[in-house]
Amino acid sequence: MTKYAPILLFVYNRPEHLKQTMETLQSNTLAAESELYIYSDAARKDTDEAAVTEVRNYIHKITGFKSITLIEREENWGLARNIIDGVTTQVSRFGRVIVMEDDLITAPYFLQFMNDALETYKDEPRVGHIQACDFTNDPSLPDTFLIKFTGSWGWATWDRAWKYFNPDGKELLRQLEERNLTRRFDLNGNYPFTRMLRRQIEGKNNSWAIRWNASLFLADILSLNTGRSLIQNIGFDGSGTNCGGGGLYSSTLWMKPLSIEKWSPIEENEKAREAFARYYHRTNCFMAKAIRRIKRTLKGDFGA
Repeated sequence: MTKYAPILLFVYNRPEHLKQTMETLQSNTLAAESELYIYSDAARKDTDEAAVTEVRNYIHKITGFKSITLIEREENWGLARNIIDGVTTQVSRFGRVIVMEDDLITAPYFLQFMNDALETYKDEPRVGHIQACDFTNDPSLPDTFLIKFTGSWGWATWDRAWKYFNPDGKELLRQLEERNLTRRFDLNGNYPFTRMLRRQIEGKNNSWAIRWNASLFLADILSLNTGRSLIQNIGFDGSGTNCGGGGLYSSTLWMKPLSIEKWSPIEENEKAREAFARYYHRTNCFMAKAIRRIKRTLKGDFGA
């Protein structure tokens, strides 16, 4: 295994977003010592061809990493299939991976934090995921904490944990319902993760992330999250596969090093869970959704 975890970057048809992602990633303290694997998906429709070509021309010129490997799909795989295949392939080879998408801006010490966390918790079987984005902006959260919740914006995992990933959404839902865990999975009813899983089963979304979240949740495996954001998502402009509008998930980058504390005992931080439940209650209750819809309508956005 290499000294530092390889970075897997998944790109499609957003050259301007990708350029911002790369500029900040190249500025990371460990970029020059990290191997970068870029997965470029082929165009899904003719109107995407030009943007995909622009992205591919750009990634061939990237420098600043220990090595760069390009995987250019000859047909459109979609984000879920790409991530599942890419993570499965590389985590089995390297034992650990850091995963990025093409709409994420990183703080300068993002790679340092992820590698420190991967090393610190490498032998802790109850920690299976690392997430470096905080969008709650809740000052009560500590620098790091353990929670049964997996974010998908700038994350990392180990081979031992990825083995729990179950792509069968129907089976995951069956277990959640059989064990009466749906309300807990939904952060005490404050966010519809179970509904997302049902929609994945019905083919109404193709989310790999909801299946990863459910897989670790059912296995009682925790995520190490940050209360200071090392990631900023710039994809909430309608350009992404699963990104809608608005500033619901805005974050302010933490520009200083973030130290790792090895928590003991290894258990969920209930106050952190309550903070997430408060955030989702505030942003996903009926009134909040109604106000957002009114604001969009006033701006001339009549979409769903």
